[in-house]
Amino acid sequence: MPHNAKVVSPMTQAIRVLKAAKAEYTEHCYVYEERGGTTVIARELGIDEHITVKTLIFETDDKKPFIILMHGDRSVSTQKMARVLGVKRVAPCEPAQAERNSGYHCGGTSPFGTRKKMPIYIQQSILDLPAIYINGGQRGFVLQMKPSVVMDLLKPTPVDVAIDALD
Repeated sequence: MPHNAKVVSPMTQAIRVLKAAKAEYTEHCYVYEERGGTTVIARELGIDEHITVKTLIFETDDKKPFIILMHGDRSVSTQKMARVLGVKRVAPCEPAQAERNSGYHCGGTSPFGTRKKMPIYIQQSILDLPAIYINGGQRGFVLQMKPSVVMDLLKPTPVDVAIDALD
């Protein structure tokens, strides 16, 4: 692709929601790699993986789905999350079920404009960042925004359920 070629960003359900809300964000496309996750986003955009945010679809032991937004370089403590929700256990949804719940393909899941309305939780420390990169609803497409945009539009519940990569 020529250096000055204009990349046309996809019009996803997430973008429709953000445009309707007149939210402030910038769009970034990158070369998607299967199973590359936030490591690839960080490498391709030249940013710290900690400021990338994963949109994870989990479910409780009685199959109630929910979203957890987590730093790219951290994992969710399922024990801590289960305690927060007052259930025995939580686990990531199977990919096919996650796609049915969100309306997005795995690797391109955005918390904005999901097919099914689900409770949303956000790792509290994400709110301390000046900007985040979060999926725009398609593989290879992320949005840069302030955490306040996520808070204003999604009203997620802040939680502290992160596990450091070193734990």
